[in-house]
Amino acid sequence: MHFLASRLRRLPPSCGPVRLIGVDGHAGSGKSTFAGQLAEALDGAPVLHLDDIASHDELFDWTGRLLREVIAPLGRGENAHYAPYDWHSRRFGPPLALPPAPVILLEGVGAGRRALRPYLARLLWLELPREESWARGRSRDGTELREFWDRWVLAEQRHFAEDPSRPFADLLVRQCQKGYAVTRGPHVTVGPDHDVTHGDGPAAMC
Repeated sequence: MHFLASRLRRLPPSCGPVRLIGVDGHAGSGKSTFAGQLAEALDGAPVLHLDDIASHDELFDWTGRLLREVIAPLGRGENAHYAPYDWHSRRFGPPLALPPAPVILLEGVGAGRRALRPYLARLLWLELPREESWARGRSRDGTELREFWDRWVLAEQRHFAEDPSRPFADLLVRQCQKGYAVTRGPHVTVGPDHDVTHGDGPAAMC
């Protein structure tokens, strides 16, 4: 993980002074856990979870709000402010500040959508098949969220059919028995900033 963190720190800023790193993948693929460990390796880099941006009414239709409230101010080197959504009370909470930082992780399904990619220094994709990811998510959330998951699966399928992320991923992240393996993604153009793998093998066991 420290190898990957070191590479990300050396990237040029992509959104004002910020190196914005997208962490995308299917729901249940382990994005939050991975982003948390990567943030720790980045000395406590902020993580913006897209679960805080989305809502029951806008599972994926939150692009404009994220651009206005987060991307635009960070691009100006200013504090961003966003109101995190409470999935239990079904309402947005008080606004939180997100100051510019050397690296900020943007984690969640849709982090690599086309409207956000111009602002990303790197896009990472959690490599786990969608059926396995969804099964893990359903098991995690229990029967009380069964109806929500039925709706979510349809919405996620529709989103990725119209606006796929994986073909544009710079790095693919696979969870191993111990840690993670990181390999080149489909979108990589080999060069000094992308020299993170040896052939098609793992870049690092984090």
